[in-house]
Amino acid sequence: MKAKAKSKLQKRPEDLNAKLAAKKGPISQFIAHNYRHFNAAALLDSAKGYEDHLKAGGKMLVTLAGAMSTAELGLTLAEMIRADKVHAIVCTGANLEEDIFNLVAHDYYERVPNYRDLTAADEQELLDRHMNRVTDTCIPEGEAMRRIEAAVAEEWIAADKAGQRFFPHEFMYKIIRSGKLKKSYQIDPKNSWMLAACEKNLPIIVPGWEDATLGNMFAGRVITGEIKNVHTVRTGIEYMTWLAEWYTKTAKLLKNGEGSIGFFQIGGGIAGDFPICVVPMLHQDLGRTSVPLWGYFSQISDSTTSYGSYSGAVPNEKITWGKLGQKTPKFIVESDATIVAPLIFSWVLGK
Repeated sequence: MKAKAKSKLQKRPEDLNAKLAAKKGPISQFIAHNYRHFNAAALLDSAKGYEDHLKAGGKMLVTLAGAMSTAELGLTLAEMIRADKVHAIVCTGANLEEDIFNLVAHDYYERVPNYRDLTAADEQELLDRHMNRVTDTCIPEGEAMRRIEAAVAEEWIAADKAGQRFFPHEFMYKIIRSGKLKKSYQIDPKNSWMLAACEKNLPIIVPGWEDATLGNMFAGRVITGEIKNVHTVRTGIEYMTWLAEWYTKTAKLLKNGEGSIGFFQIGGGIAGDFPICVVPMLHQDLGRTSVPLWGYFSQISDSTTSYGSYSGAVPNEKITWGKLGQKTPKFIVESDATIVAPLIFSWVLGK
């Protein structure tokens, strides 16, 4: 009876998780021991699912909404990219540029821990000093935005004159590879996810780039006539057609019956909805029904389940849109991504 009871005890989730974490580092062991219920357990389930998908031979697409670059997600995301745990990124224009802003102007950023108490007059004072606030962090316009604007505008104008066209992320790769920013680096390069992506020539898709600060600056130069062709920066529809071909070529059916490309979504919005729709488009609009569905899905969101909200939709709703299958591993962690994502990445990295 004692032996039988002991055998049953070994099957407790905390024991199984402890066994998985035994060969990992202290962060993973802490998660395995403490994260047993509710959103904490969902975090661990998502991390294990991510790891299982990679072990099965799959690849992972990560989406970035919100202001994750200003939150310095690069501290763990850059390492994930360099360790081949991320194989493509879909992000907003803000996340694309704000990692580079932070790279060259970090020492000029200001944190405002009491941001909830700011008055309208306090906010006006920040504006007068050209400090653009994102929650508790102020981005310095001159040192960050205008410095990058000057560097990338050279590339826009050169491409425009040559009759060439590139995607937003390709222009960012150009200024990184040119070395013109290197003397201005103010963080350890290992902590910039854009530098890591550039080193790997990682596919990046940036839907709605026009909404970003650099998108506004590009529009300004089109209006003044400095840039003649508004399509010098390639468009979102072109990004979708590129993604469709990449997914068709890359996605395979794994031995476990799932698709080989996983979908790890941070936040919601266009960064999440744009790329996940590539699968129903391939099936329903192009008739490529042999292309597998997404093979794993996980979302970190602070949007609770609600009426009509994309960010607040539960993963099963995506089955009705032809994005996920009945058996696709699905996870949702309803929490702050600035807390959750680094922990999941640490588990996958074995920290």
